[in-house]
Amino acid sequence: MKTMLEHIKGGIFGIAVGDALGVPYEFLDRDQMDKRPARDMIGYGTHNQPPGTWSDDSSLTFCLMDSLCNGYDLEDIASKSAAWFYENLWTPRGFVFDIGITTKNAIYQYKRGMRPDLCGGLDEYSNGNGSLMRILPLAYYLKREEDIEIRYDVIKRVSSITHGHLRSVFSCFIYVEYALLLLNGLDKFEAYENIKQLILDFAKQNDFNPKEISLFSRILEEDISKQDRFNIKGTGYVLRSLEASFWCLLTSNSFEEAVLKGINLGEDTDTTAAITGGLAGIYFGYDAIPETWKFQLARFEDIESLIERFNYCLENRS
Repeated sequence: MKTMLEHIKGGIFGIAVGDALGVPYEFLDRDQMDKRPARDMIGYGTHNQPPGTWSDDSSLTFCLMDSLCNGYDLEDIASKSAAWFYENLWTPRGFVFDIGITTKNAIYQYKRGMRPDLCGGLDEYSNGNGSLMRILPLAYYLKREEDIEIRYDVIKRVSSITHGHLRSVFSCFIYVEYALLLLNGLDKFEAYENIKQLILDFAKQNDFNPKEISLFSRILEEDISKQDRFNIKGTGYVLRSLEASFWCLLTSNSFEEAVLKGINLGEDTDTTAAITGGLAGIYFGYDAIPETWKFQLARFEDIESLIERFNYCLENRS
């Protein structure tokens, strides 16, 4: 069994590595990726950044971890997210070069004095993957919490800092609950089968909008791993990102294969690979992430230090 520290290193470095691998390819479509598929860590490209540069996906993940070191406090989480945007907190190279529209609007609302969990977009068109990309630290934080209602409430509130629509919240909930099963040592397929009925029963018990829940049928009622690659999309839409992360993990035999599959779907390459990388890092482990990828990351030592601090705080929670 892996220790919690090993699990945290796997998942968090998995996010950052997937993110950095995908940054140079962001916005390229699938046809472009198929002609010149991603195979290794490169630099420049779309955002003209050196190799190993991660984006807002990792930055906001680190902000959440940093905040959770002091306990669960929505005001502090939102404050650190705002500090990233306005003061370059947890940026890879001292400046912000990528942010989603919904996230930006939410940070504006927070700075204007709105309550953190009311800042996120609530309309159907505010369902980008901006909360899903940063939500994984809650899996570690909630591992000891046995009440699924409490877990859901925490996930909902943290997602709602930027994305408050049920579709985004529910995507984050499915992702964290699946990660929790992986943290408990379940095989990826066993965890996937177990998660389906758990989530569907929870949705029914809480009278969630059936039309919304039906949108998740490819994950919760079918077998997403059986889908053809061309039915999996690498867009910035939260539901497609969630599907892609499950598909990439379930159809891959290594961390490397999983994250590269995510990038080679095209479009929102960094976020697809980051979300996939978080799950793949937990499942395959920190040591399965190629060293040349890990050690090229911007601020590698700072990330490692944050992980160790986060692990220490989790171990010493009252």
